[in-house]
Amino acid sequence: MARMGLAPSDVYDDIGTVSFLVIGTKNADSVEKDTAPVAKARHSRLDCTPGCAVEAAVSLIDGKWKAVILFHLQDGPTRFNELRRRAGEVTPRMLTNQLRELEADGLIEREVFAQVPPRVEYRLSERGRSLSPIIAALKAWGDANMDLFARR
Repeated sequence: MARMGLAPSDVYDDIGTVSFLVIGTKNADSVEKDTAPVAKARHSRLDCTPGCAVEAAVSLIDGKWKAVILFHLQDGPTRFNELRRRAGEVTPRMLTNQLRELEADGLIEREVFAQVPPRVEYRLSERGRSLSPIIAALKAWGDANMDLFARR
């Protein structure tokens, strides 16, 4: 944009929506192929460039059920069906996928017991326990702002 003599304020509006930058269009027929979406950073006053620590941390708990799972695992080792009951409306497939992702990221540990029927327990890893203050803060914030969810 700087090469074209445009300042960011020429491209972005004040409410953070996507604007389009038209580049060298000669007639109306070519507008569609010459436009490129230019997205504004949602939080321009926070210096969170792609790859920053905040983005990395949030990416570990960004699934719909991951924070809920981490919250319920704070009570200690928990079996799959108990997690499913506590989480509410999560499907078994979604819970399985979220648990696998949390395990792959090193936030939880899965222990399989050699017995019939097979028993599997999930627990927070050391790294997962380090998220406990964050999960507690999310819960406290949610408790204080429940009125926001009543409007949905």
